[in-house]
Amino acid sequence: MALVELIMPKMGESIIEATILNWVKEVGDTVEVDDTILEIATDKVDSEVPSPVDGTISKILFEVDATIAVGEVIALIETEAGAEVAASPAVEVKQSESPVVKASESVVPKASPAPAAAPKNVPATATATVASSEGRFYSPLVRTIAKAEHIGQAELDSIPGSGKNGRVNKADMLAYLKRRDNSFLDSQTARQSNSQTVATPPTSPLSLGEGLGERATTSLSGTDEIVEMGRMRKLIADHMVMSKATSPHVTSFIEVDVTDIVNWRNKVKGPFKAKHGQNITFTPIFIEAVAKAIRDFPGVNVSVDGDKIIKKGNINIGMAAALPTGNLIVPVIKNADQLNLMGLTKAVNDLAGRARENKLKPEDIQGGTFTLTNVGTFGNVMGTPIINQPQVAILAVGAIRKKPAVVETEYGDLIAVRQLMFMSLSYDHRVVDGMLGGSFLRRIGDYLEGFDDGRTDV
Repeated sequence: MALVELIMPKMGESIIEATILNWVKEVGDTVEVDDTILEIATDKVDSEVPSPVDGTISKILFEVDATIAVGEVIALIETEAGAEVAASPAVEVKQSESPVVKASESVVPKASPAPAAAPKNVPATATATVASSEGRFYSPLVRTIAKAEHIGQAELDSIPGSGKNGRVNKADMLAYLKRRDNSFLDSQTARQSNSQTVATPPTSPLSLGEGLGERATTSLSGTDEIVEMGRMRKLIADHMVMSKATSPHVTSFIEVDVTDIVNWRNKVKGPFKAKHGQNITFTPIFIEAVAKAIRDFPGVNVSVDGDKIIKKGNINIGMAAALPTGNLIVPVIKNADQLNLMGLTKAVNDLAGRARENKLKPEDIQGGTFTLTNVGTFGNVMGTPIINQPQVAILAVGAIRKKPAVVETEYGDLIAVRQLMFMSLSYDHRVVDGMLGGSFLRRIGDYLEGFDDGRTDV
């Protein structure tokens, strides 16, 4: 017989772990190639993990709600000896004369979220010890951050955790690093580290709460309701905190006259709907202008890796889309600069429709190099968006409103009613300075104001 290791797959750029939502198959169930074995979730999308082979589920190594590092073994599938395994870097076959585990063995309990034996081909961060001397659990991501910041075990054990059962998560680590210069060791650690200087705890209520990692006390009345954050909302919150801690945000604003665009859309939307069966919105027009401006200013189409700048070869524009739950997700239009307005319109409608129906695939949200968010959808005139890491800039477009404006004509300046819209660009000031950010934003506005209202490419 042969045992095949089912590996936690990599779900996209910067994704290093995933959470198990549901086991579709159980120990003893037979599976065929591409049968769904379990459902997982990352901070970007929910997905299914298919079986790479025909066989029987021999052992399940983690329970529902466990967060597992990419590349770690999550289950074992027993196959017939000599069976061919689907070619996949996430699959490893072990030949054995006798079963490594019994099908009747129970699932590893939650208190032991990692297998006792370190699996092969697992990244070092996944196989490193993940518990303190007191049995406290640390995810591979937390371990990686601790190693990079030279945080010892004793110091790591002293960090308060806001996760389930006091677990330390990424947000806790980032918050701790920001106040680390004023941190202190607990009394036990101090006794073990007499050579270290213990910082004096702050005395003001605000700084005391910050130093201890305590949450601000909230007074409650009988009419208040406490609602637990959903999984996606927690992930979004962590991602937003991480982005603000990573990038020094600067935001620039301009106001754009989009009268010609509004008039053109009003003229073509009826025939377009009749011909193609779908609506034409402003979003593909904005994306077209952004793609053109990125070609002019490639310095905003980058990401930062330590002290290195990675220049992206493709222009992949993400667009923030609302889910039925109220959360946001960012599907990505790949190679947006190579699509005409018709192609962009179809791509926008397809991704937005599948986002609303929760039918996006992992590849639909991967590889973005720049993001556009339309705060005007909610009637807002402007916003200061948070950068979608690891990108370095994000554009927000506001509501289009009729306003009086000065119009230059051959007969002199006139006051006329025009369709005006604010745009704001938040950018990472580590690599995008004011000249680049401001010039890029102005170029987008120039392309929109120079829109050809006689075009017929839709």
